[in-house]
Amino acid sequence: MIPVILAGGKGERFWPLSRKDKPKQFLNLDGSSQSLLQSTAKRLLNVSGGWDNLWVITSSQISQGVEQQLPNLLPSNLLVELEGRDTAAAIAWASLEIQKRHGDDTVIGFFPADHWIADQEAFENTLSAATQLATSTQAIVTLGIKPSFPSTAYGYIEQGERVGKFNNLPVYHVNRFTEKPNREIAEHFLSTGRFSWNSGMFVFRAGVILQELHTHTPEIVIPLAEHGPGIYPSLPKQSIDYALMEKTNLAYVLPVEFGWDDLGDWNAIERLLKTQEDQNVELATHVGLHTQGTIIYASDPNDLVVTIGLENLVIVRDRNVTLIVDKDRTQEIKQVLKKLQSDPRFTDLL
Repeated sequence: MIPVILAGGKGERFWPLSRKDKPKQFLNLDGSSQSLLQSTAKRLLNVSGGWDNLWVITSSQISQGVEQQLPNLLPSNLLVELEGRDTAAAIAWASLEIQKRHGDDTVIGFFPADHWIADQEAFENTLSAATQLATSTQAIVTLGIKPSFPSTAYGYIEQGERVGKFNNLPVYHVNRFTEKPNREIAEHFLSTGRFSWNSGMFVFRAGVILQELHTHTPEIVIPLAEHGPGIYPSLPKQSIDYALMEKTNLAYVLPVEFGWDDLGDWNAIERLLKTQEDQNVELATHVGLHTQGTIIYASDPNDLVVTIGLENLVIVRDRNVTLIVDKDRTQEIKQVLKKLQSDPRFTDLL
């Protein structure tokens, strides 16, 4: 398999730690000594067989940062988008380039740069199964995460007919993709046992994905094939789910369990690092009184954060910004950023 890391996202819900010059994939958020991008590359090197076959697609704003983070990445394997147009364009362009170099039958995997995965062996076993499936049939394989709670933050995949086993993992046709549901619908999905979280990880042969993109999203793949990446700013901005996965008849799902989190916002830090003995998650020099259920982060260990009588908050101190937000409202950080963008006093803080 040739793995491609999707590394163009902004990670705005991790602001103020995540900013234009240092997006989420460059941050160390999982307690390791590596950034999320570096951890993702390390995770995929066994699958690719080395740096020669590992690719990254990213935005022009942070391409130099990617090169600094991954100094062993081949320059020819780094694709730089002139303008972000979401995952459909990114997958189409990378698949076209890999097809040119390696041919239609090359198996490609796409992986977001900001995931945390606990069990490397189970992850590699899953990718081996997905590769076998993609090699043996016309398949666009998606990795579905077995849900552990009725999340309203993830999309869901409904499994249909079981079509076999690969590496002892059952494989199903996809019945449908569903956007983020409300709580009641999410609870129903879990009760049926037929739904997985949509992880955004995909495996397929180059020829298969390009054929399906020509069928369902010609307005993206044909301009790229004819004009190259210079056409990027005029392409429609669409996710691969909307552009293709909701339309194709070749979608298969592998429901998997290898310990996964998409690190979507500050609450992910608590899911990864909090123990039963901890009242709070403290990634800062913190002195607290009657404070519980709170995530405290400071990028400078010399900054002291003092709290009294607080509960269920996220407190982040980074450079010249302090964020204090209810843990249940971290999704609204994006709305605050829109306000800051419209005020020239704050553009340097983004």
